[in-house]
Amino acid sequence: MSAIIQVKSVSKSYWRNSLEIPVLNNLSLEVQEGEFLGLMGPSGSGKTTLLNLIAGIDRPSDGELTVAGTNIAKLSESALAKWRSSHIGFVFQFYNLIPVLTAYENVELPLLLTNFSKAERKQRVETALTIVGLGDRMSHYPKQLSGGQEQRVAIARAIVTDPVILVADEPTGDLDKK
Repeated sequence: MSAIIQVKSVSKSYWRNSLEIPVLNNLSLEVQEGEFLGLMGPSGSGKTTLLNLIAGIDRPSDGELTVAGTNIAKLSESALAKWRSSHIGFVFQFYNLIPVLTAYENVELPLLLTNFSKAERKQRVETALTIVGLGDRMSHYPKQLSGGQEQRVAIARAIVTDPVILVADEPTGDLDKK
């Protein structure tokens, strides 16, 4: 097996005015293809920051970050956005569903950036929503869904593109055991 994620001596700091706030310092990590990895640690320890770096949502302050064979720290913003849309599925901690869109429309959003036909998009959205047990809730808006159902819509949105890597930030917080 080869490493699908290589984090080499990565550091990340944020700036608040002139104050530097270090979050990750010289972190190295490898994740093998097919591996399922869980990060655990106290609040504020950098888990979400690391996931955002791996998903290409944020950039490291220092170090090298290779994901699915691409050094994503070196990509331009437009190249990174294109790479992210074809490689990463992200389940956000707070769902990030758009309240004026139905479950179907929320799941379809990432597909609008692809070359899939309308029929292919429809098939993928229906499959993803059925996989998460919401095939009967496609026309419901987020406010008409429970917290667990909203999270399952977010999971369907993350898997609908069949991403190479699925990154999930506290994905089971509002889900029941099933």
